[in-house]
Amino acid sequence: MLQVGIIGLPNVGKSSLFNALTSAGAAAENYPFCTVEPNLGIVEVPDERTRRIQELVGSSECVPAHIQFVDIAGLVRGASKGEGLGNQFLGQIREVDAIAHVVRCFEDPDITHVVGSIDPVRDLETIETELALADLETLDRRRERVEKRARSGEKDAIAEVAVLDRLSRVLDQGAEALSGSSFSSQELPIVQGLNLLSLKPVLYIANVGEGQSLNGVPSAIPGARDLYAALEGRGQEGNTVVPMSLGIEAEISSLEVEERQEFLEELGLEGEGSVRIIRAAYELLGLITFFSANDKQTTAWPITKGSTAPEAAGVIHTDFQRGFIRAETIAFSDFQELGSMRAARDLGAIRSEGKDYIVQDGDILLFRFNV
Repeated sequence: MLQVGIIGLPNVGKSSLFNALTSAGAAAENYPFCTVEPNLGIVEVPDERTRRIQELVGSSECVPAHIQFVDIAGLVRGASKGEGLGNQFLGQIREVDAIAHVVRCFEDPDITHVVGSIDPVRDLETIETELALADLETLDRRRERVEKRARSGEKDAIAEVAVLDRLSRVLDQGAEALSGSSFSSQELPIVQGLNLLSLKPVLYIANVGEGQSLNGVPSAIPGARDLYAALEGRGQEGNTVVPMSLGIEAEISSLEVEERQEFLEELGLEGEGSVRIIRAAYELLGLITFFSANDKQTTAWPITKGSTAPEAAGVIHTDFQRGFIRAETIAFSDFQELGSMRAARDLGAIRSEGKDYIVQDGDILLFRFNV
C-alpha cells in the first residue's frame, strides 16, 4: 500500500492532521517530539463511484481504495546530524512514497513554536535544508563505494560518479532546485536507486488560524500567502498548497458522521478539509482508479496513471497479469447511463482491449486470462 509521510517542525499540527485524516486519536500535545514512534493510519479515498457501481451491480460488499498516512515526529535544525533523534526520523521519511509537509501559518501564544516565532517560509526552508543535507550524506557514502571502480575504468561506475557529482552540485544550491525530470533515461535509474528525500513528491499543508477563510485559494489567505508566494516563485503549482485549520479539522473528525455536516454549515465550510488532503495526496502520487465488480464485491483499485491493462490485472493478482488475454471494459459514465452490465452488453458498450490498452480513470474492467 502506498504511504504518505506527514512531516514538519515540532508543534506545527502534524498529529492533528493525522487525527483529522484517520480519526485515530494520535497524541497532539503542546511540546516537541510528542510523537516518537510513527503513527500509521489507513484512510479511505473518497469516491462516490464505488458505491454507485455496487448499487447498479448489486454487489454484497464494497471495497474502496485506500492510502496509508504515517505521522512522523517533528524535525528540527540539525536533524541531519542527529539533533532531536533526527537520523531516526529521516529514516522513516525515506520509507514513504510521498510527503505531506505541514507548515504553521498562524500566531497563538498558547502554542509554543520550536524557534520562538512564526515564519512559514523559514520553517519550510529549515525542513528542506535538513532533507538536502541528509541526501548529501547519502551521495557521499555512495560515491565512496563507486569511486574505486570508476578509477579502474568501469564505464557504469564512471557514469554513476558523474550523476552523483551533478546531484551534489544541485543540492548545494538548495533542495528546491532538484528535479528528477532533468535527468536522462540512462541517468534516471541511478537517481531513483538513491531514494533521495529531496526528490519525493510533496504536498504542502498550510495550517492556518481558525478565523481565516478556509474556502478561499491559498494566495488569498493571510497566513498562507507567504508560503504560497515562495513556492510559486520556484515555478511550482499553486494548488500544491492546501490551507486547513487543523485544530478545527481534528475536532470535526471526532464528531459523529451526522453531526459533521451541521458543524461544517455553522462554520461556513464547504466540506471536510481532510477529504481535500486525501484526494490531493492521491493525485500527488499519480494515481487513478479502476474498478472490478460482480455480485459478491465491488472494488476500487488504485493504479499509476499510464498503466497498461496487464499491469492493472497484476494489481488484483499476479496470475491475472501473467496469463493476460484481454480486458473487457466500460467507462463508469457509460455504465451509469446504461444502468446494468446486461444493458451494456446488449448495446455493445463493453469493449475488448488488449495488452497495449492504457487504463483510464473510472474504467470498470473484467480480465480474461489463462495461466
